[in-house]
Amino acid sequence: MLYAIGDIHGQSAQLDSALALIEADGGRDAPHVFLGDLPDRGPDTKGVIDRLMAGQAAGRDWTVILGNHDRMFLRFVRDGVEHDPAISSGKGWLFPALGGPATLASYGVTGADESADRAALLAEARAAVPRAHLDWLAERPLWHRAQGHLFVHAGLRPGLPVEAQSEEDLIWIRDGWLDDTRDHGEMVVHGHTALDHPRHEGNRINLDGGAGYGRPLVPAVLDGGLWFTLSEAGRRPLTPPH
Repeated sequence: MLYAIGDIHGQSAQLDSALALIEADGGRDAPHVFLGDLPDRGPDTKGVIDRLMAGQAAGRDWTVILGNHDRMFLRFVRDGVEHDPAISSGKGWLFPALGGPATLASYGVTGADESADRAALLAEARAAVPRAHLDWLAERPLWHRAQGHLFVHAGLRPGLPVEAQSEEDLIWIRDGWLDDTRDHGEMVVHGHTALDHPRHEGNRINLDGGAGYGRPLVPAVLDGGLWFTLSEAGRRPLTPPH
């Protein structure tokens, strides 16, 4: 078996609930893949990162993939970079809807908004965010292959092998990916594009059920080549539309 969890977005209580569902399903010691976007929007980014780092340190078979929000958080604190060219609106990480202020608040940095003095805010953020968190985020892989599946944060540029993919596409892509129906040679499991619930599209599986927008964080399990979502009621098949 293998378990996967989509975008968490600072929802540490929901992460705890998802991990409890996995343990109840019998998967405490099974591989887990987390599809990135740990910070932003939710109230406890620090708790999420602490939890995942502690799990890995305890020897759990947990793979955590880099997402676009992970990189925005890392770039702001390390390099003072607020804007990502992939955001066509020009909004920066400190824009409330992108979630930077909520992330910094989880580390005790208040008053983080677009009107804040950048130099002072950056100095406070660098003092508050543990270097271990930043180093760990910087080490996250861009993709992971396991049990005949390819796990990425956002998706792929269709027609290119994963080894030839750009980082920008792996963490940001939507156009040209979400509407592509071809067989990618292996099932691709991703997050990034928020839905109301995880969905199997036949050639890819999107596990971002919208936890960053207040919807439940729904874990999924791969067992015997079949996918299921987990809830308090047990397993529910995750199958392509007919």
